[in-house]
Amino acid sequence: MSGFSVERNGHIPVLLKEVIENLNPCPGKIFVDGTIGGGGHAREILKRIIPGGRLIGIDVDDGTLEVTARNLRDLSEGLILIKGNYSDLREILQGLGIEGVDGILLDLGVSSIQLKSGRGFSFNDIGPLDMRMDVSKEMKASDVVNRFPENKLAGIIWEYGEEKRAKKIARAIVRARPIKIPRDLARLITKLFPKGSKRIHPATKTFQALRICVNDELNSLRRALKDGSQLLRKGGRFCVISFHSLEDRVVKDSFKQSEGLRVLTKKPLIPGIEEVRRNPRARSAKLRVAEAI
Repeated sequence: MSGFSVERNGHIPVLLKEVIENLNPCPGKIFVDGTIGGGGHAREILKRIIPGGRLIGIDVDDGTLEVTARNLRDLSEGLILIKGNYSDLREILQGLGIEGVDGILLDLGVSSIQLKSGRGFSFNDIGPLDMRMDVSKEMKASDVVNRFPENKLAGIIWEYGEEKRAKKIARAIVRARPIKIPRDLARLITKLFPKGSKRIHPATKTFQALRICVNDELNSLRRALKDGSQLLRKGGRFCVISFHSLEDRVVKDSFKQSEGLRVLTKKPLIPGIEEVRRNPRARSAKLRVAEAI
């Protein structure tokens, strides 16, 4: 990945070369990074749009924005950081007096900053079972785990996690209530799987389901895709990196159904062997790209 930098907190941005090639950032253009994280993709975009260009970086997490501001302080002349949800993209741009943009990026993975936040995104966390990306929101993962009826909990794990053992997991959770620590939840789920039966951690799909539920991620994504496609200038590119099949289907269908977009990736772009070796987090990433017509 010659010519590309690593995010300053040690996190490697996924599919960075492919994102930059497809967004094609140039001086004077306006771009949106709707999930700016620690700023790995944003850094490469900013380097190419300065002078005269602007990057609107959005994130729901105050702590993430603080880290991003430090990471990108040497490129701050082109950066506008906004606390918000990418689902509110239209309102955010209107508030800045921006009517159209030349490119939009959404990286839907959980950032390394969030994984280290102690809010329950990691299987090994011993802090609260939270999983809120925006801590101003009321509902936490602990509310779902400890208060929802068994059948509703199973439905969430099945629908948002596509977990075949959803009913069995929900039953075990209800019997073990209250569960307050993410590590305890992960261990409980792990016991329900035969040893060595999973390539990924046995709790992966359940944690995914809880996170999607708590943060209403799929509805936020649908709204962002709809509004974003209308805010792109002609020739502008929309790049979305997803990490599981639910998100990827939403992106694929939205791009295909939008009258204002031309799909550029009939099949999603995926990381090569070398990138996965260097950054195992990238192994499930899929990049889809569309262009405003």
